[in-house]
Amino acid sequence: MSLKPSSPPEVAIVGGGPAGLIAAEVLGRAGLTVTVYDRMPSVGRKLLMAGRGGLNLTHSEEFERFVARYAEAQPQLRPFIEAFRPEDLRAWCEGLGQETFVGSSGRVFPKSFKASPLLRAWLARLETLGTRFALRHRWQGWDEDGGLIFTDPAGQSVRIKPAATILALGGASWPRLGSDGSWVALLSRRGIAVSPLRPANMGFTHAWSEIMRSRFEGEPLKRIALTFEGRTAKGEAIVTADGIEGGAVYALSAVLRDAIERSGHATLHLDLRPDLSGEALVKRLSAPRKGQSASTFLRKSTGLSPVGIALLREASPTLPAEPDALARLIKAVPLTLTGMKSLDRAISSAGGVPFAELDDHLMLKRMPGVFVAGEMLDWEAPTGGYLLQAAFATGLAAARGVLAFRQIPDDALTLNPSSATRHS
Repeated sequence: MSLKPSSPPEVAIVGGGPAGLIAAEVLGRAGLTVTVYDRMPSVGRKLLMAGRGGLNLTHSEEFERFVARYAEAQPQLRPFIEAFRPEDLRAWCEGLGQETFVGSSGRVFPKSFKASPLLRAWLARLETLGTRFALRHRWQGWDEDGGLIFTDPAGQSVRIKPAATILALGGASWPRLGSDGSWVALLSRRGIAVSPLRPANMGFTHAWSEIMRSRFEGEPLKRIALTFEGRTAKGEAIVTADGIEGGAVYALSAVLRDAIERSGHATLHLDLRPDLSGEALVKRLSAPRKGQSASTFLRKSTGLSPVGIALLREASPTLPAEPDALARLIKAVPLTLTGMKSLDRAISSAGGVPFAELDDHLMLKRMPGVFVAGEMLDWEAPTGGYLLQAAFATGLAAARGVLAFRQIPDDALTLNPSSATRHS
């Protein structure tokens, strides 16, 4: 589905991820000629990667709680997410023939638990709307006349000057899938401020003992709770050779990262049995040991796994003999984190184009006709569907910004195939 455009498009979309593709759909329904440029051989690669975990599209929680997940960026993102809510994303997905369901954690997934059927149906829809794709085209910035410059698959320079441009090149995580952050320098040359790209939803480093590293690398920590600076996240984590990662860790990754950047370390506390109160643990730990080893006694009395017991010994090689002290340790195992996993190994990235550089339609104030969407914007959110929801919502908002810029009405425009409007 790769075509080299024979004529300049009315709108160029640079980046073929969810934000760029939803923008292409909105603009295609409005009757504009659109070309999506991407440096990879195919589009939607990070979407397909997300599909390996079932493709967590969005979350089903109450709306006010949902938007609060975007923290400092909530005021700026709220109007875009209000215009394309989680239920709208689910309806759009089901309109492509991919039914969705709500998991036990409230997260929303396609019933197929895959991204590939959704992407295939989506690309087929875009094809019917006349969307063109210029793949293996690396964006090189702008020429002196404000035209876009690309390097095509043959290494030749391609220059186009569309009426409007949407930049949706992603952040800088998983660069092998296309989003390498090279756009930062291109925007900076134009005088556009860009907040430094930093890892988000990533693992952290910790200096394990050789025994811990050799025996428990890759072991899951199930049904735990992590606490840092008064914030608690329940879920699971995984011991890695050089630290810890996983869903519960990602939920606290922003505050952990900021603390490490400030002081060089952050002490996280792990509750190995969040389902039991301290008093209940003390009662269990007060039972006679009957000649059992410490590990056997802990396993039988508290239900701790071998990796959980190993974590206790990491924190206190000589385990407390008193039930009260041992219960306190089980409920708050200290773990000092000394660094973050690198940006290229993070699930997503923080930083990007500040909202102060953009108008209410996500158009760059310094460059009329150029819009920014998706993970290029300066926001971050925990995993749980919040990343994709904001990417879709800002992609749609940027497309509607293009329509406003071109003075094309979109009052009747929806993502329902039966209500597409055309302009003359």
